[in-house]
Amino acid sequence: MQRFLVKEFVVAGVGRVFRGVEYPSRREGCQARHREYVRALADGLNVTQAAHAVGVSKRTGKVWRNGRTRSSGRCERASIAPQAHWYRLYMKCQPHRVSKRFLSLKERMRIVGWGVEGFSIRDIARQLGRSPLTVSRELKRNGITSTCYNPYIAHMRAGKRLKRPKARKCADPRLWAIIWDKLELRWSPEQICAYLRMRFPHNQSMNPCVETIYQSIFVQAKGTLRKEIASLMRQGRARRRPVAYARGVRPRFKDPMVMISERPASVEDRAVPGHWEGDLIIGAKGQSAVGTLVERSTRYTLLLYLPNGHTAVEVQDAIIDKLADVPHSLRLSLTWDQGSELAQHRKIASELGLDVYFCDPHSPWRRGTNENTNGLLRQYMPKGTDLSFLTEADLDAIADQLNDRPRKTLNWDTPKQRLELLLRA
Repeated sequence: MQRFLVKEFVVAGVGRVFRGVEYPSRREGCQARHREYVRALADGLNVTQAAHAVGVSKRTGKVWRNGRTRSSGRCERASIAPQAHWYRLYMKCQPHRVSKRFLSLKERMRIVGWGVEGFSIRDIARQLGRSPLTVSRELKRNGITSTCYNPYIAHMRAGKRLKRPKARKCADPRLWAIIWDKLELRWSPEQICAYLRMRFPHNQSMNPCVETIYQSIFVQAKGTLRKEIASLMRQGRARRRPVAYARGVRPRFKDPMVMISERPASVEDRAVPGHWEGDLIIGAKGQSAVGTLVERSTRYTLLLYLPNGHTAVEVQDAIIDKLADVPHSLRLSLTWDQGSELAQHRKIASELGLDVYFCDPHSPWRRGTNENTNGLLRQYMPKGTDLSFLTEADLDAIADQLNDRPRKTLNWDTPKQRLELLLRA
Protein backbone atom coordinates (compact mmCIF):
# COMPACT_ATOMS: atom_id res chain seq x y z
CA MET A 1 0.00 0.00 0.00
CA GLN A 2 2.79 2.41 0.91
CA ARG A 3 4.64 1.57 -2.32
CA PHE A 4 1.45 2.31 -4.29
CA LEU A 5 0.96 5.69 -2.60
CA VAL A 6 4.53 6.75 -3.29
CA LYS A 7 4.11 5.82 -6.94
CA GLU A 8 0.82 7.67 -7.07
CA PHE A 9 2.31 10.91 -5.79
CA VAL A 10 5.39 10.68 -7.96
CA VAL A 11 3.20 10.36 -11.05
CA ALA A 12 1.14 13.31 -9.87
CA GLY A 13 4.30 15.39 -9.68
CA VAL A 14 4.40 15.76 -5.91
CA GLY A 15 8.03 16.29 -4.89
CA ARG A 16 10.00 17.50 -1.93
CA VAL A 17 10.13 21.14 -3.13
CA PHE A 18 6.97 23.20 -2.78
CA ARG A 19 6.85 26.97 -3.33
CA GLY A 20 10.57 27.41 -2.87
CA VAL A 21 10.81 25.30 0.28
CA GLU A 22 12.62 21.93 0.18
CA TYR A 23 11.20 19.41 2.64
CA PRO A 24 13.22 16.46 4.06
CA SER A 25 10.97 13.89 2.40
CA ARG A 26 8.29 13.61 -0.24
CA ARG A 27 5.81 12.79 2.49
CA GLU A 28 6.32 16.13 4.24
CA GLY A 29 6.19 17.96 0.91
CA CYS A 30 2.95 16.18 0.10
CA GLN A 31 1.49 17.15 3.46
CA ALA A 32 2.39 20.80 2.83
CA ARG A 33 0.65 20.69 -0.54
CA HIS A 34 -2.34 18.99 1.04
CA ARG A 35 -2.65 21.66 3.72
CA GLU A 36 -2.48 24.39 1.09
CA TYR A 37 -5.07 22.51 -0.98
CA VAL A 38 -7.50 22.39 1.96
CA ARG A 39 -6.90 26.09 2.63
CA ALA A 40 -7.69 26.90 -1.00
CA LEU A 41 -10.95 24.97 -0.81
CA ALA A 42 -11.92 26.86 2.33
CA ASP A 43 -11.21 30.14 0.52
CA GLY A 44 -13.83 29.26 -2.07
CA LEU A 45 -11.84 27.76 -4.93
CA ASN A 46 -13.33 24.77 -6.67
CA VAL A 47 -11.56 21.40 -6.95
CA THR A 48 -9.81 22.18 -10.25
CA GLN A 49 -8.63 25.63 -9.21
CA ALA A 50 -7.36 24.41 -5.84
CA ALA A 51 -5.48 21.51 -7.47
CA HIS A 52 -3.79 23.77 -10.01
CA ALA A 53 -2.91 26.24 -7.25
CA VAL A 54 -0.83 23.63 -5.41
CA GLY A 55 0.57 21.98 -8.54
CA VAL A 56 -1.28 18.66 -8.59
CA SER A 57 -3.75 17.16 -11.02
CA LYS A 58 -7.48 17.48 -10.65
CA ARG A 59 -7.68 13.71 -10.12
CA THR A 60 -5.23 13.84 -7.21
CA GLY A 61 -7.21 16.74 -5.74
CA LYS A 62 -10.35 14.63 -5.78
CA VAL A 63 -8.47 11.82 -4.04
CA TRP A 64 -7.41 14.25 -1.32
CA ARG A 65 -10.90 15.66 -0.98
CA ASN A 66 -12.74 12.34 -0.90
CA GLY A 67 -10.05 10.45 1.03
CA ARG A 68 -10.04 7.32 -1.17
CA THR A 69 -7.52 5.62 -3.45
CA ARG A 70 -8.27 5.07 -7.11
CA SER A 71 -7.92 1.30 -7.07
CA SER A 72 -8.82 -0.22 -3.71
CA GLY A 73 -11.53 2.25 -2.70
CA ARG A 74 -10.31 2.18 0.91
CA CYS A 75 -9.74 5.34 2.93
CA GLU A 76 -6.27 6.85 2.95
CA ARG A 77 -4.17 7.06 6.07
CA ALA A 78 -4.39 10.00 8.47
CA SER A 79 -1.58 11.93 6.76
CA ILE A 80 -3.93 12.73 3.90
CA ALA A 81 -7.28 12.59 5.72
CA PRO A 82 -10.41 13.08 3.62
CA GLN A 83 -12.08 16.47 3.48
CA ALA A 84 -15.58 14.96 3.57
CA HIS A 85 -16.67 17.33 6.37
CA TRP A 86 -15.90 20.31 4.15
CA TYR A 87 -17.54 18.60 1.17
CA ARG A 88 -20.78 17.98 3.07
CA LEU A 89 -20.84 21.58 4.24
CA TYR A 90 -20.38 22.75 0.67
CA MET A 91 -23.02 20.48 -0.89
CA LYS A 92 -25.72 19.97 1.76
CA CYS A 93 -25.51 22.43 4.62
CA GLN A 94 -26.81 25.36 2.63
CA PRO A 95 -28.31 28.13 4.78
CA HIS A 96 -32.05 28.37 4.90
CA ARG A 97 -33.63 31.51 3.52
CA VAL A 98 -34.06 33.93 6.39
CA SER A 99 -35.89 36.70 4.59
CA LYS A 100 -36.87 37.75 1.09
CA ARG A 101 -34.45 40.63 1.48
CA PHE A 102 -31.56 38.18 1.00
CA LEU A 103 -30.73 36.53 -2.28
CA SER A 104 -31.73 32.88 -2.52
CA LEU A 105 -29.68 30.07 -4.11
CA LYS A 106 -32.06 30.07 -7.08
CA GLU A 107 -31.45 33.77 -7.66
CA ARG A 108 -27.68 33.29 -7.45
CA MET A 109 -27.88 30.53 -10.06
CA ARG A 110 -29.86 32.84 -12.31
CA ILE A 111 -27.18 35.51 -11.92
CA VAL A 112 -24.61 33.03 -13.27
CA GLY A 113 -26.86 31.92 -16.14
CA TRP A 114 -27.72 35.42 -17.27
CA GLY A 115 -24.09 36.49 -16.90
CA VAL A 116 -23.01 33.70 -19.26
CA GLU A 117 -25.64 34.86 -21.75
CA GLY A 118 -24.05 38.31 -21.74
CA PHE A 119 -26.58 40.21 -19.62
CA SER A 120 -25.31 43.35 -17.90
CA ILE A 121 -25.66 43.90 -14.17
CA ARG A 122 -28.59 46.23 -14.71
CA ASP A 123 -30.32 43.69 -16.97
CA ILE A 124 -29.83 40.95 -14.36
CA ALA A 125 -31.16 43.22 -11.61
CA ARG A 126 -34.21 44.07 -13.72
CA GLN A 127 -34.92 40.38 -14.33
CA LEU A 128 -34.59 39.58 -10.60
CA GLY A 129 -36.58 42.61 -9.48
CA ARG A 130 -33.59 43.77 -7.44
CA SER A 131 -31.46 46.88 -7.28
CA PRO A 132 -28.37 46.90 -9.53
CA LEU A 133 -26.36 47.69 -6.41
CA THR A 134 -27.54 44.41 -4.85
CA VAL A 135 -26.26 42.35 -7.79
CA SER A 136 -22.99 44.29 -8.00
CA ARG A 137 -22.34 43.90 -4.28
CA GLU A 138 -23.16 40.19 -4.45
CA LEU A 139 -20.56 39.61 -7.17
CA LYS A 140 -17.89 41.55 -5.27
CA ARG A 141 -18.51 40.09 -1.81
CA ASN A 142 -19.23 36.45 -2.64
CA GLY A 143 -17.34 35.97 -5.92
CA ILE A 144 -14.24 33.77 -5.90
CA THR A 145 -12.33 36.30 -7.99
CA SER A 146 -13.28 39.42 -9.88
CA THR A 147 -14.19 37.30 -12.90
CA CYS A 148 -15.22 33.99 -11.27
CA TYR A 149 -18.52 33.50 -9.41
CA ASN A 150 -19.86 30.20 -8.09
CA PRO A 151 -23.49 30.32 -6.83
CA TYR A 152 -23.05 27.44 -4.36
CA ILE A 153 -19.92 28.89 -2.78
CA ALA A 154 -21.51 32.35 -2.74
CA HIS A 155 -24.58 30.95 -0.98
CA MET A 156 -22.39 29.19 1.58
CA ARG A 157 -20.41 32.36 2.26
CA ALA A 158 -23.57 34.40 2.68
CA GLY A 159 -24.92 31.85 5.15
CA LYS A 160 -21.75 31.98 7.24
CA ARG A 161 -21.88 35.76 7.25
CA LEU A 162 -25.45 35.84 8.60
CA LYS A 163 -24.36 34.70 12.05
CA ARG A 164 -22.10 37.20 13.72
CA PRO A 165 -21.82 36.34 17.41
CA LYS A 166 -20.25 39.61 18.47
CA ALA A 167 -20.82 41.53 21.68
CA ARG A 168 -23.26 44.40 21.70
CA LYS A 169 -21.61 47.77 21.37
CA CYS A 170 -23.64 49.21 24.25
CA ALA A 171 -22.40 46.42 26.55
CA ASP A 172 -19.42 48.67 27.23
CA PRO A 173 -20.03 49.95 30.82
CA ARG A 174 -18.70 53.41 29.97
CA LEU A 175 -21.00 53.80 26.97
CA TRP A 176 -24.04 52.43 28.80
CA ALA A 177 -23.42 54.81 31.71
CA ILE A 178 -23.60 57.79 29.33
CA ILE A 179 -26.77 56.44 27.69
CA TRP A 180 -28.42 55.86 31.07
CA ASP A 181 -27.54 59.36 32.31
CA LYS A 182 -29.17 60.90 29.24
CA LEU A 183 -32.22 58.67 29.54
CA GLU A 184 -32.75 59.96 33.08
CA LEU A 185 -32.75 63.46 31.58
CA ARG A 186 -35.60 62.29 29.28
CA TRP A 187 -33.42 62.38 26.16
CA SER A 188 -34.56 60.30 23.20
CA PRO A 189 -32.23 57.66 21.67
CA GLU A 190 -31.84 59.87 18.59
CA GLN A 191 -30.67 62.78 20.75
CA ILE A 192 -28.26 60.49 22.60
CA CYS A 193 -26.85 59.23 19.29
CA ALA A 194 -26.22 62.78 18.05
CA TYR A 195 -24.58 63.72 21.37
CA LEU A 196 -22.21 60.73 21.27
CA ARG A 197 -21.14 61.46 17.71
CA MET A 198 -20.29 65.04 18.60
CA ARG A 199 -18.47 64.08 21.79
CA PHE A 200 -16.56 61.10 20.33
CA PRO A 201 -16.21 61.92 16.62
CA HIS A 202 -13.27 59.57 16.00
CA ASN A 203 -14.14 56.70 18.36
CA GLN A 204 -16.34 54.17 16.57
CA SER A 205 -16.81 52.10 19.71
CA MET A 206 -18.59 55.07 21.30
CA ASN A 207 -20.73 55.88 18.25
CA PRO A 208 -23.72 53.48 18.28
CA CYS A 209 -26.55 54.12 15.85
CA VAL A 210 -30.08 54.88 17.02
CA GLU A 211 -31.26 51.30 16.44
CA THR A 212 -28.39 49.91 18.55
CA ILE A 213 -29.36 52.18 21.44
CA TYR A 214 -32.99 51.12 21.17
CA GLN A 215 -32.07 47.42 21.19
CA SER A 216 -29.86 47.86 24.25
CA ILE A 217 -32.64 49.69 26.07
CA PHE A 218 -35.17 46.96 25.29
CA VAL A 219 -32.71 44.27 26.41
CA GLN A 220 -32.26 46.04 29.75
CA ALA A 221 -36.04 46.42 30.06
CA LYS A 222 -36.46 42.65 30.26
CA GLY A 223 -35.02 42.63 33.77
CA THR A 224 -35.65 44.58 36.93
CA LEU A 225 -35.39 47.94 35.14
CA ARG A 226 -38.55 47.39 33.10
CA LYS A 227 -40.80 49.87 34.93
CA GLU A 228 -38.06 52.44 35.32
CA ILE A 229 -37.14 52.33 31.63
CA ALA A 230 -40.81 52.51 30.62
CA SER A 231 -41.16 55.69 32.66
CA LEU A 232 -38.12 57.21 30.93
CA MET A 233 -39.20 56.40 27.37
CA ARG A 234 -41.31 59.02 25.63
CA GLN A 235 -44.01 56.56 24.55
CA GLY A 236 -43.98 54.73 27.88
CA ARG A 237 -43.08 51.39 26.28
CA ALA A 238 -40.53 48.89 27.55
CA ARG A 239 -40.55 46.79 24.38
CA ARG A 240 -40.68 47.34 20.65
CA ARG A 241 -44.01 47.81 18.99
CA PRO A 242 -44.66 45.42 16.07
CA VAL A 243 -43.87 46.83 12.65
CA ALA A 244 -47.40 46.07 11.48
CA TYR A 245 -48.75 48.86 13.71
CA ALA A 246 -46.51 51.49 12.12
CA ARG A 247 -47.24 50.36 8.59
CA GLY A 248 -50.98 50.12 9.18
CA VAL A 249 -51.13 46.70 7.54
CA ARG A 250 -52.41 44.74 10.51
CA PRO A 251 -55.89 43.52 9.58
CA ARG A 252 -58.54 45.06 11.80
CA PHE A 253 -61.32 42.65 10.89
CA LYS A 254 -61.61 39.21 9.40
CA ASP A 255 -63.18 40.66 6.26
CA PRO A 256 -60.88 43.07 4.39
CA MET A 257 -61.60 46.77 4.85
CA VAL A 258 -62.01 49.26 2.03
CA MET A 259 -60.24 52.42 3.16
CA ILE A 260 -61.56 55.94 2.70
CA SER A 261 -58.74 56.68 0.25
CA GLU A 262 -60.57 54.41 -2.22
CA ARG A 263 -63.85 56.27 -1.85
CA PRO A 264 -64.96 57.99 -5.09
CA ALA A 265 -64.12 61.66 -5.48
CA SER A 266 -67.81 62.47 -6.05
CA VAL A 267 -68.42 61.79 -2.35
CA GLU A 268 -66.07 64.54 -1.24
CA ASP A 269 -67.89 67.49 -2.83
CA ARG A 270 -71.31 66.39 -1.44
CA ALA A 271 -72.91 66.96 -4.82
CA VAL A 272 -74.42 63.47 -4.87
CA PRO A 273 -76.72 62.62 -1.92
CA GLY A 274 -76.92 59.18 -0.35
CA HIS A 275 -73.51 58.96 1.31
CA TRP A 276 -73.68 58.46 5.09
CA GLU A 277 -71.23 58.72 7.97
CA GLY A 278 -71.65 56.81 11.21
CA ASP A 279 -70.27 56.49 14.72
CA LEU A 280 -71.23 55.65 18.30
CA ILE A 281 -71.87 57.98 21.22
CA ILE A 282 -70.71 56.13 24.33
CA GLY A 283 -72.46 56.56 27.66
CA ALA A 284 -71.21 56.41 31.24
CA LYS A 285 -68.40 53.90 31.89
CA GLY A 286 -68.78 52.54 28.36
CA GLN A 287 -71.83 50.51 29.39
CA SER A 288 -74.33 52.08 26.96
CA ALA A 289 -74.24 53.63 23.53
CA VAL A 290 -76.30 55.31 20.83
CA GLY A 291 -75.46 55.01 17.14
CA THR A 292 -75.54 58.02 14.82
CA LEU A 293 -75.99 58.15 11.04
CA VAL A 294 -75.63 61.44 9.15
CA GLU A 295 -76.19 62.02 5.43
CA ARG A 296 -73.32 64.13 4.08
CA SER A 297 -75.30 66.26 1.63
CA THR A 298 -78.42 67.12 3.65
CA ARG A 299 -77.00 66.63 7.19
CA TYR A 300 -80.07 64.52 7.95
CA THR A 301 -79.51 62.50 11.13
CA LEU A 302 -80.75 59.07 12.23
CA LEU A 303 -80.17 57.65 15.72
CA LEU A 304 -79.71 53.93 16.38
CA TYR A 305 -81.37 52.38 19.40
CA LEU A 306 -79.01 49.87 21.08
CA PRO A 307 -80.76 48.56 24.23
CA ASN A 308 -78.82 45.28 24.41
CA GLY A 309 -75.29 46.62 24.04
CA HIS A 310 -73.15 47.89 21.19
CA THR A 311 -71.53 44.70 19.92
CA ALA A 312 -70.96 44.10 16.23
CA VAL A 313 -74.18 42.08 15.88
CA GLU A 314 -76.31 44.69 17.68
CA VAL A 315 -74.93 47.56 15.60
CA GLN A 316 -75.32 45.57 12.40
CA ASP A 317 -79.03 44.87 13.07
CA ALA A 318 -79.71 48.48 14.08
CA ILE A 319 -78.11 49.90 10.91
CA ILE A 320 -79.94 47.49 8.62
CA ASP A 321 -83.31 48.19 10.31
CA LYS A 322 -82.82 51.97 10.21
CA LEU A 323 -81.62 52.30 6.62
CA ALA A 324 -83.98 49.70 5.19
CA ASP A 325 -86.74 52.36 4.96
CA VAL A 326 -84.48 54.81 3.13
CA PRO A 327 -84.82 54.74 -0.70
CA HIS A 328 -82.09 52.84 -2.43
CA SER A 329 -80.96 55.96 -4.31
CA LEU A 330 -80.24 57.62 -0.94
CA ARG A 331 -78.09 54.82 0.51
CA LEU A 332 -74.99 54.61 -1.62
CA SER A 333 -72.17 54.37 0.93
CA LEU A 334 -71.39 54.37 4.64
CA THR A 335 -68.15 55.69 6.18
CA TRP A 336 -67.20 54.57 9.69
CA ASP A 337 -64.13 54.53 11.89
CA GLN A 338 -62.29 51.31 12.66
CA GLY A 339 -64.28 50.51 15.77
CA SER A 340 -64.96 46.85 16.53
CA GLU A 341 -68.70 47.54 16.44
CA LEU A 342 -68.60 47.41 12.63
CA ALA A 343 -66.91 44.02 12.33
CA GLN A 344 -69.98 42.79 10.40
CA HIS A 345 -69.54 45.44 7.71
CA ARG A 346 -69.64 42.90 4.90
CA LYS A 347 -73.13 41.75 5.84
CA ILE A 348 -74.31 45.36 6.20
CA ALA A 349 -73.06 46.12 2.70
CA SER A 350 -74.74 43.05 1.18
CA GLU A 351 -78.07 43.59 2.95
CA LEU A 352 -78.39 47.29 2.11
CA GLY A 353 -76.60 47.31 -1.24
CA LEU A 354 -74.15 50.06 -0.28
CA ASP A 355 -70.38 50.43 -0.03
CA VAL A 356 -68.72 50.60 3.38
CA TYR A 357 -65.52 52.63 3.81
CA PHE A 358 -63.25 52.97 6.84
CA CYS A 359 -61.26 55.96 8.01
CA ASP A 360 -57.58 55.79 8.82
CA PRO A 361 -56.68 55.33 12.50
CA HIS A 362 -56.72 58.52 14.56
CA SER A 363 -58.32 60.51 11.74
CA PRO A 364 -61.79 61.60 12.97
CA TRP A 365 -61.62 64.66 10.76
CA ARG A 366 -62.18 62.38 7.76
CA ARG A 367 -65.77 62.08 9.08
CA GLY A 368 -66.19 65.77 9.82
CA THR A 369 -69.96 65.85 9.31
CA ASN A 370 -70.53 63.02 11.75
CA GLU A 371 -68.15 64.45 14.36
CA ASN A 372 -69.88 67.83 14.21
CA THR A 373 -73.29 66.16 14.58
CA ASN A 374 -72.09 64.18 17.59
CA GLY A 375 -71.06 67.47 19.18
CA LEU A 376 -74.59 68.82 18.66
CA LEU A 377 -76.09 65.65 20.12
CA ARG A 378 -74.05 66.08 23.28
CA GLN A 379 -76.46 68.89 24.18
CA TYR A 380 -79.09 66.17 24.64
CA MET A 381 -76.75 63.42 25.84
CA PRO A 382 -73.87 64.95 27.86
CA LYS A 383 -70.74 62.93 28.51
CA GLY A 384 -71.03 60.68 31.53
CA THR A 385 -74.78 60.16 31.01
CA ASP A 386 -76.27 56.68 31.25
CA LEU A 387 -77.83 56.32 27.79
CA SER A 388 -79.65 53.09 28.65
CA PHE A 389 -82.54 55.14 30.08
CA LEU A 390 -83.32 56.61 26.66
CA THR A 391 -86.04 54.79 24.72
CA GLU A 392 -86.35 54.53 20.97
CA ALA A 393 -89.09 57.17 21.07
CA ASP A 394 -86.75 59.52 22.94
CA LEU A 395 -84.05 59.05 20.29
CA ASP A 396 -86.53 59.68 17.45
CA ALA A 397 -87.67 62.88 19.18
CA ILE A 398 -84.08 64.10 19.54
CA ALA A 399 -83.37 63.31 15.88
CA ASP A 400 -86.54 65.14 14.73
CA GLN A 401 -85.63 68.22 16.75
CA LEU A 402 -82.10 68.21 15.34
CA ASN A 403 -83.35 67.78 11.78
CA ASP A 404 -85.72 70.75 12.21
CA ARG A 405 -82.86 73.04 13.24
CA PRO A 406 -81.76 75.45 10.45
CA ARG A 407 -78.15 75.17 9.36
CA LYS A 408 -75.89 77.91 8.08
CA THR A 409 -74.09 75.48 5.77
CA LEU A 410 -77.48 74.70 4.14
CA ASN A 411 -78.22 78.38 3.58
CA TRP A 412 -80.44 78.26 6.68
CA ASP A 413 -82.54 75.39 5.41
CA THR A 414 -83.20 72.47 7.71
CA PRO A 415 -81.96 68.93 7.00
CA LYS A 416 -85.60 67.77 6.82
CA GLN A 417 -86.40 70.34 4.12
CA ARG A 418 -83.41 69.27 2.02
CA LEU A 419 -84.38 65.62 2.32
CA GLU A 420 -87.99 66.33 1.30
CA LEU A 421 -86.72 68.12 -1.82
CA LEU A 422 -84.69 65.05 -2.75
CA LEU A 423 -87.63 62.70 -2.17
CA ARG A 424 -89.90 64.83 -4.39
CA ALA A 425 -87.26 64.82 -7.12
